[in-house]
Amino acid sequence: MDAGGRDRSRARRNRLLLAGLLAVVGLILLLLALTVANGTVAGVEVVLALLLLVASYAIQYVARRDTLYRDRRRR
Repeated sequence: MDAGGRDRSRARRNRLLLAGLLAVVGLILLLLALTVANGTVAGVEVVLALLLLVASYAIQYVARRDTLYRDRRRR
């Protein structure tokens, strides 16, 4: 594996790590919103949690797409 491949692998791992962290924070926030928070605070937490989960999905999608297209370019 060349230096460019290692850099891409490291970038992919970092993206997936960030996506995982966003997903965990989003799920915790959603859990708190549905169990503890009341009124407007709960609504804000739900919206923020959904935004974090969508961002997590988008980051995972980009990381996977980069890997898929990189593999096709090698062939």
